[in-house]
Amino acid sequence: MKAVFHSSAARAGRSGSALIAVLWLVMMLSLITVATIRVVGFDLDVAAANIHGFRAKQLAEMGIAVGANPAVERADPILNQWSEEDGEGFEVTIVSEGGKFNINAILLQDDKNLLKSMFIDWGMDIDEAAAVADGLGDWVDADDEEALNGAEISFYEDLGRVNQPFNRPFYDLEEMRLVRGMDLVEALQPNWRQWFTIWSSGALDVNEASADFIAVAAEVSYEEAAIIPETVRGPDGERDTDDDTPFQSPQEALALIGVDGSLRPDILNRFSANETTTRIESTGITPGAKRKITLIVRNRTGQPAILERTEEVVP
Repeated sequence: MKAVFHSSAARAGRSGSALIAVLWLVMMLSLITVATIRVVGFDLDVAAANIHGFRAKQLAEMGIAVGANPAVERADPILNQWSEEDGEGFEVTIVSEGGKFNINAILLQDDKNLLKSMFIDWGMDIDEAAAVADGLGDWVDADDEEALNGAEISFYEDLGRVNQPFNRPFYDLEEMRLVRGMDLVEALQPNWRQWFTIWSSGALDVNEASADFIAVAAEVSYEEAAIIPETVRGPDGERDTDDDTPFQSPQEALALIGVDGSLRPDILNRFSANETTTRIESTGITPGAKRKITLIVRNRTGQPAILERTEEVVP
């Protein structure tokens, strides 16, 4: 009787162990299955994203081809194409680089007064503005002589930064962030990059610049400066229409706001007319992705030369 009892207990123990093993195996298989599904799902998402991204880039390339055509005007409806059926298309903007300040041109002409005025308008005090302007000048000049409020090798070495300043013109606006005091500029004016370029021929184009840019460069009030872009837009108040009246020379524009270029050659040298460097930005859009291509072109309507091309993923 005892033997039968022990035999039954042993069988029950073995059955319980087997059941636990089966349950453990089922649990492991479930975990593996879930993990596999997630991996496959992730791979599918990546594949779909790559497909959408590739298509968005194709659309952006199409937009660049349209925008680079010299026969296409800046306000041409062909620059924005959209398919309601597919939910995809491209958007292109064409703007002149002459509407921004060329930081290299300013520094090579040693026009630090312009930079100081700009920084003071952004909220700096006079000493801070002078320090940043001198620091920018020291960064691009070819010598190691420190300006009155500037920064040369010793300053950057104390910060543990070797081979700085570069002693050459800026190749990219992001290099400006390396200069002493530019952190304060960024704190006061986060969109400072929108004010500068390295690609224009040099001076600020009176036909492209906004009133706030003109006011700083011409040393006049915003209200006075606004007369110039208002005149360029013509009677209808719209840019790039048939009644636009662009200036043929900076002297003509400055005279309109009471600035005599012959008496203020320093101000006159800050301006130009009819800049030929153009920025073409094309954004390709699909239901799952956006891609943007930017092309900087000189002489778009003549013998074009590509100065820079960049691509980026748009959130």
